[in-house]
Amino acid sequence: MAAPEFDPATRTELEAAAFRRLVQHLRERTDVQNIDLMNLAGFCRNCLSRWYREAAEARGIALADPDAREIIYGMPYREWQARYQKEASAEQKAAFAKAHSGH
Repeated sequence: MAAPEFDPATRTELEAAAFRRLVQHLRERTDVQNIDLMNLAGFCRNCLSRWYREAAEARGIALADPDAREIIYGMPYREWQARYQKEASAEQKAAFAKAHSGH
């Protein structure tokens, strides 16, 4: 069965809703560290904020990295780090080094 085709406006609305849900999910899952996301999925909250900033810039909208990160994290990045970021374990660091040796 083929996926349904949507008009461009509907497709954009659905993609935007899915994006908002992803961001909300990541905000709620503060127990999941960025290094875990990088090790499992190859991207993290910082990547998502960079993609957001790049999309804004592609449309002629200036957006600083700290502002893009606040949009994704729901708070200033330094505040999120202080509240939720933990020191990566040796195992996490080794997995990152193995998975992202050319990163």
